[in-house]
Amino acid sequence: VQLQAYGGGLVQAGGSLRLSCVASGRTFSRYGMGWFRQAPGNERELVAAISWSGDWTHYADFAKARFTISRDNTKNTGYLQMNSLKPEDTAVYFCAAGDPRDLTDTEYWGKGTLVTVSS
Repeated sequence: VQLQAYGGGLVQAGGSLRLSCVASGRTFSRYGMGWFRQAPGNERELVAAISWSGDWTHYADFAKARFTISRDNTKNTGYLQMNSLKPEDTAVYFCAAGDPRDLTDTEYWGKGTLVTVSS
């Protein structure tokens, strides 16, 4: 499955962005998916993950209450709604597909989209 993330940009602190991850190739609905991020000088970290059906989700502590992961299998698209953004959320955001409980070793990664949050 090929993935492409969209929706990054520059936003002021407190603002919102919605990222999209569009899948093509293999059947997207067969895969769980997740969002990761990597800030300069930092390792890539999990933001949120969702099962293939959408009935299971998991969030990193920093994402709880501010970010929402979702998907629309009819559109082969996953989403990450980010609210109350903080400057420390600045990073390149990546989407991945595979086992939602262990995405770090998946071979299916999309190119990232840059999110910059100004103070």
